[in-house]
Amino acid sequence: MLCLGIETSCDETSLALADNNGLLDQITFSQADIHSVFGGVVPEMASREHLNKLSPLFQSLMERSGTKKKDIRAIAVTRGPGLLGCLLVGLGFAKGLALGLGVPLVGVNHLHAHLMAPGLEKDISFPALGILVSGGHTNIYLIKNPFDFELLGRTLDDAAGEAFDKAAKTLNIPYPGGVFIDRFAAFSSPDQKMFPKPYLDNTNLDFSFSGIKTAMVYFVRDNQDLILQNRAIVDEKYIPSPELSKVCASFNWSIARTIKIKLKRALTRHPVKSIILAGGVAANTMVRHAVEELALEHHLEPVLPRLTLCTDNAAMVAWYGRLLINEGYYHSLDLEAIPRGKKVPWDYLRDRVRGSKSAFQGLSEQSG
Repeated sequence: MLCLGIETSCDETSLALADNNGLLDQITFSQADIHSVFGGVVPEMASREHLNKLSPLFQSLMERSGTKKKDIRAIAVTRGPGLLGCLLVGLGFAKGLALGLGVPLVGVNHLHAHLMAPGLEKDISFPALGILVSGGHTNIYLIKNPFDFELLGRTLDDAAGEAFDKAAKTLNIPYPGGVFIDRFAAFSSPDQKMFPKPYLDNTNLDFSFSGIKTAMVYFVRDNQDLILQNRAIVDEKYIPSPELSKVCASFNWSIARTIKIKLKRALTRHPVKSIILAGGVAANTMVRHAVEELALEHHLEPVLPRLTLCTDNAAMVAWYGRLLINEGYYHSLDLEAIPRGKKVPWDYLRDRVRGSKSAFQGLSEQSG
């Protein structure tokens, strides 16, 4: 079954085609250069760009993959969490296609899709412990199967990705700053005492990175020479000063170590077969190493997505949407977007004839 995935939750406009064999093709437009001028994503601008890019990207995907519209058997779309305006653009496009092509529509939880993305490349052993690390979330899940996620721990204030972005902004490192902090860190070994490992003096599995974010602000205030004077010269070839490299490595290490400690705590309470790392910060070198190291220490399978599957992408939406449709899960055309900060409900309709025409007939009846 060929499933079209649509992703517009933030600043990537992405479409992909996936079938039973995996990813067929994907096309993505990143708005990073547009928003870098402002040091972060401007929601209204992001929504407009999605509106401008979706249709031409869809046409390009069809032509490049040699796919005809009639070959598409299902539409999967990110319905949340994310920026509301951005989500609505993607939802509107997906609903129009589903109605026009007469195929099932399924709304996908963006976070679950990230965690299932490695399934595009390898089988995942369940139950699994999943750690999602991004700009808006640092969550730990017990994943019993692709349709059963139990949230064990979450971000109480600032997520790890937000801490990286704030640290970069404090140092006047260009957006997206987390990428540069990770690259700068490779030029030095960390000072393990430079920054605190935040929110560990407890017994829970939640995260809070506001403290380490503030620690960086104070550290830079007392060491003003660390601030880059001209961020325009920073590119992939830029070599930072030894002092800046040390700070980035130390900050990186403290966050990665905190994640490892919380995951180790979770493992003592929940026996699993594998550990899944997902989300934008899953591309971070030290975070990847920490998770892989922990898995091997406990004789578990480390499941790490390739770097292109860490960022927001439609491949994961198409793949997870295909899994849902094959299990008979789908939505009616009154599917709603769920903005960041609100829980995405498990409100699927169910037809146990997997991916059959009857699923769309049910959808049509529900939508009146």
